[in-house]
Amino acid sequence: MAGETNEKGMKGRNNMSVQAHYRSLENMYAAAPINDFFLPHLTVSEGESVIEIELSEKFQHAAGGVHGSVYFKMLDDAAWFAANSLEPDFFVLTTSFTTDITRPVSEGKMRAVGKVVNQNSSQFIAESVVYDSKNREIGR
Repeated sequence: MAGETNEKGMKGRNNMSVQAHYRSLENMYAAAPINDFFLPHLTVSEGESVIEIELSEKFQHAAGGVHGSVYFKMLDDAAWFAANSLEPDFFVLTTSFTTDITRPVSEGKMRAVGKVVNQNSSQFIAESVVYDSKNREIGR
């Protein structure tokens, strides 16, 4: 119903404006110049986002694995868009981020899933996990 608060906090927003907010975030991400290099695909929903990229040799370090900066970018972006899905009026800021690379990858796809796990009046806490093409966790 129009004007109701959804479960995670988009106060006073009807479903159409919430969906428009999600699409605006996705369009903004697609237009970011850095993403001309990575060619990611982002899907935003309530308190969650999913980012996928096709891996390329361009993303590899000298030993042939995907560079840690790619893991970080996907994890940070997924958590950020999950949090920003719940904030229609301002851009949220990442204040702290830790990356754990748990498995190397060199080919296939990477898929990062970001989720808001807690929120209060002044902050969102989001986490993200990145998976390989075989749906194995490779970082968080």
